[in-house]
Amino acid sequence: MIAARRLAVRSAFALTQRRSAQTVPKFATEQAMKEQANEQIRARLAYQKELRASSGAHSHAEEVDEMWKWIKISFIVALPVCALSCVKDLIFEEHHHDDGGPKPDYMKIRKKEFPWECEDCALFDQKCWNACRAERAAEGA
Repeated sequence: MIAARRLAVRSAFALTQRRSAQTVPKFATEQAMKEQANEQIRARLAYQKELRASSGAHSHAEEVDEMWKWIKISFIVALPVCALSCVKDLIFEEHHHDDGGPKPDYMKIRKKEFPWECEDCALFDQKCWNACRAERAAEGA
């Protein structure tokens, strides 16, 4: 039903050609430019009223019903898809954790030192930070 309305509106647009470019008043006296601007505003308002009249009058209640219909369709589609993807991830996917072993050399390439007290430790590498602080405490004692 709504698709038919949209088709009717599109065919109405095809019958009447409109300029899409906004024009500015021609350079003239101030009064003449104001009149031209007012004419353009009146023409735009008339065009908007024409669009509203040709689009088929449907009420606010119909718009709300259409909105809720698409919300329900979205939930009917989205919830099973989300549930099935979670089940698939739980059953078939393995969650790989870092084994904590030594990392290869290419994982620790530094072009310059980090700007904090332990220059060689990444920001969230707690093991490295603890070792660095213990080493500094041993040096200081």
